[in-house]
Amino acid sequence: MSSTVSLPRWRAYFVWSVAGLAAMTLAAGFWRLWVISAFPIGCLFGFFLQKGDLCGASAFSEVLLFKDGRKLYGVWVVIVVSMLGFAAMDRLGWIQLNPKPMMWLSYTVGGVLFGVGMVLAGGCISGCLYKAGTGNLNSMAALVGIPLGVGLVEYGPLNGIHVWMQKFVVKTAQGGPLTLSSLTGLSFGSIALFLGVVTLTLAWFFAVRRRRGARDAGQPGSWGAKVLARPWKPWQAGVAVGLLGCVAYVSSAATGRNYPLGVTHGVLYAQVLLTDKNVKHVWRKAPAAPSPAPSAALPVAASKPATPPAPAPSASGPKTIVWWLVALVVGMVPGAWVAGRLSGQARLLPKPPEQIVIAFFGGIVTGVGAGFATGCVIGNIMSGWALQSVGMILFGITTLLASWATTYFYLIGGTISGLVGGAK
Repeated sequence: MSSTVSLPRWRAYFVWSVAGLAAMTLAAGFWRLWVISAFPIGCLFGFFLQKGDLCGASAFSEVLLFKDGRKLYGVWVVIVVSMLGFAAMDRLGWIQLNPKPMMWLSYTVGGVLFGVGMVLAGGCISGCLYKAGTGNLNSMAALVGIPLGVGLVEYGPLNGIHVWMQKFVVKTAQGGPLTLSSLTGLSFGSIALFLGVVTLTLAWFFAVRRRRGARDAGQPGSWGAKVLARPWKPWQAGVAVGLLGCVAYVSSAATGRNYPLGVTHGVLYAQVLLTDKNVKHVWRKAPAAPSPAPSAALPVAASKPATPPAPAPSASGPKTIVWWLVALVVGMVPGAWVAGRLSGQARLLPKPPEQIVIAFFGGIVTGVGAGFATGCVIGNIMSGWALQSVGMILFGITTLLASWATTYFYLIGGTISGLVGGAK
């Protein structure tokens, strides 16, 4: 029988965890090995996700299963908080915004497979990571299948299809990625501020409605016990993850990976490290090549240099290992375990064998979808929407619809006739 950790024990967990994360962060700054900072960021990421139970698969499915959109709202809060932070950091020159291109075929096919797979797996990739950290056997099985699925796309027989689909790209007239800013003509910061105001207005409106209904009397206990030893509301976890995403962007960019949070390839790289020796390690920013002196006849360009596109994945040659991503996903598991221990939710529970098998194959489908789409809920929806990428919005909508369809037929047991009849 499990219960929450007693007051002295959660204080010990908290103190030792914070001390360890602080030491790693200081070491990263002292030696300028910013890749080290990815591990404490991962620990906090897993901690926040577990406290709010903020899994993309649950957020989508629970809208149909329980008529509950709180987790979906939590995901939206992550997006808006991250977007506001990105706008501020871009204005200060701390980061260079790097939205993904509009590869519509990759995101549509990948979104369908990802939406179906994560329902079968019982979680998105980040959800499986933090749930595995608290002892969920289905999530552990899915985590075995997910890198296999991504590997089929990156290095295996599906690589040719993956490269072919990436040719279907929609660009702006200037050849850049399609974003909300390029479509509307508004600045990135203006759109972020507008969405922030709308989100705050809606939050205030629904908070007033709840207060007019049942008033929450609150629960006794110290501030630390309330924050650390009890579950968080999804929007609270959303604020924490959104702020962490801003920190992660700076840390990731300092190592040469100019993108915020993402977990898909971190899971793949962790599996490759265990199974392959033909690898190329990337853990810091490559030194800048010396630029030639500007010619007197040609003016120096005033605009910021564009981020070079990532090379297309190849099924041959050494496999690149980005250690920032590996450290991030590795850190998520102990972070989730600490959160689960504090709230009494970290325990290994038996699961029916058929569920474990379905979760494993669901993980493979999830991995294939994430491989085609070059990301998952974290990299493509939370981070991708925060960067206002139209391609990521397409992926998110496709994933949501595929998840709802799978939830209806697989989890609810619905039928086509019932769906048509209910629509009349």
